[in-house]
Amino acid sequence: MTGEEPGPAAAVPPRVLVADDHPLWLAALERDLVSRGVAVVGTASDGPSAVRRTRAVRPDVLVLDLNLPGMRGDEVCRALGDLPTRVLILSASGEQQDVLAAIKAGATGYLVKSAAPEEILEAVLATGRGEAVFTPGLAGLVLGEYRRMGAAQGAQGRPEGDGPIPALTPRETEILRLVATGMSSKEIAAQLVVSHRTVQNHVQNTLGKLHLHNRVELVRFALAHGLEDEDPA
Repeated sequence: MTGEEPGPAAAVPPRVLVADDHPLWLAALERDLVSRGVAVVGTASDGPSAVRRTRAVRPDVLVLDLNLPGMRGDEVCRALGDLPTRVLILSASGEQQDVLAAIKAGATGYLVKSAAPEEILEAVLATGRGEAVFTPGLAGLVLGEYRRMGAAQGAQGRPEGDGPIPALTPRETEILRLVATGMSSKEIAAQLVVSHRTVQNHVQNTLGKLHLHNRVELVRFALAHGLEDEDPA
């Protein structure tokens, strides 16, 4: 026995809204998600309707195409900035400027449409759990941008980067530091020799204490405090 607190009995599939302007792709994605027990609570085919329906339905996850009529995906993200809904960009583009624009606007993750259906499903579920999901090769790009932004904030003397974080336990701080290195919950669990669910519980507790919404914001916070450079010993 490890003495860790038990996690929730079972993970509940997230409530999902899908926004895409290609009817066949939209229908296929909705069908795939529903077939795996995910509750698709709505769809949208343009940016303005994606904003309206997300605000009306308050899904756990918005699966969002980047190039929508009326508003781009990053514009939709900014328009939803005050909602707790997590946004997974699902786009045909893997271009650096598109990825960074979406993440800076508040998207939780970014996946290209060439991903296998099973990868897309797992990305939706992971996003619902609050994890940041990226197509292989993009995570390093995003983490590098966060580091650049953190360095710029430090150069400007921003106060949130100063001092300790007294609200967090040592274990929560340790996990936050590992989150800042780009590690997934499963990788953190393996390194710390604890369960995946235990890591998720600590991440959720940390989000609540810091009044943040998702792992993307956690990474930004950790980098602003220089936690990725600290020695875990």
